[in-house]
Amino acid sequence: MLVESAVDMEVVGQAGTGREAVELARTVRADLVVMDIRMPDTDGIEATRLIAAADDLAGVKVLVLTTYDTDDHVVEALRAGASGFLVKDTRPAELLTAIRTVAAGDSLLSPGPTARLIARVLSARSRVPETAAGPDCLSLRERQVLALVARGLTNTEIADSLDLSPLTAKTHVSRIMGKLQARDRAQLVIIAYESGLVTPGDPPLTAAAPG
Repeated sequence: MLVESAVDMEVVGQAGTGREAVELARTVRADLVVMDIRMPDTDGIEATRLIAAADDLAGVKVLVLTTYDTDDHVVEALRAGASGFLVKDTRPAELLTAIRTVAAGDSLLSPGPTARLIARVLSARSRVPETAAGPDCLSLRERQVLALVARGLTNTEIADSLDLSPLTAKTHVSRIMGKLQARDRAQLVIIAYESGLVTPGDPPLTAAAPG
């Protein structure tokens, strides 16, 4: 009812299982799938992975639902290809804004909440090595930018922190995505933490380097 009340949105299908969600995304050519993680048959994580991996579903965005404080499977969903997550008690206006944001090709709202969630989950699992180099394919400047993305900074905030123009910061983020084959900023956050480039509790990065 909420989505249908928005003049720029239309519900084209509703699925009771993950497998059905994948099939519906294909048959109705949905622009975006709001995916619950816990579903019968194929769960939301695997369904997200199937959608992200299917050539004929390229461009279909996935927004996952989570209980936030208890559902650490959201990390797997983001790794599988989701562009962000929603808390199940999200207010109606925020839900519609989130759908528009992800449908437009951006990660869900500010990357800050995503970064904090991933940091907490990975810290609890002790999955991040105590010492590890950043992705070898990135330059020093790109590693700095990636670290700031992982800490939840926007392109404008990254530009201010590293004394860059917003356009240059955006270009760096786009190049990093290409080099790391990441779908969006949410996956960059995961890569940064799992590679050890950033660890939970790190102080803000302030060092500068030549562009």
